[in-house]
Amino acid sequence: MYGGYNMMSSYGGGLMMIVLLAVVFFLFYRLSRSGGGQAESALDTLKKRYAKGEITKEDFERMKQDLKD
Repeated sequence: MYGGYNMMSSYGGGLMMIVLLAVVFFLFYRLSRSGGGQAESALDTLKKRYAKGEITKEDFERMKQDLKD
């Protein structure tokens, strides 16, 4: 069927194996990078909202106290 060679012994089979391994490593790399960062804490988000002027100082202090409780 393969002229005395199995499917993976030709150059094409070896090339396919390299491509397959490259794809697997690439996917592993991408998945590990996207979830690898530290999650932002609620307090950090609150500080950013206050710095942007989205909330008042009173709201910031009240929400910060709620987070501590």
